[in-house]
Amino acid sequence: QYPIQKKTTGFYHLFEFQAPPTFVAELEVVYKRDERLLRFLTVALDKHAVAYSLKSRNKAKAVVA
Repeated sequence: QYPIQKKTTGFYHLFEFQAPPTFVAELEVVYKRDERLLRFLTVALDKHAVAYSLKSRNKAKAVVA
């Protein structure tokens, strides 16, 4: 645990989405302007990570059903 701007608590969110490359740049501009966001990280998943994510999601749906 380490403070960010003298804050030691916060919320973490994970969003997975598909969008054109230009959208990521626009999204990051919005994030930088929002003072409530202390940190953010945008990454692109490679094809193996996307396949793993889909497989995990389908497995979770099967357990719930």
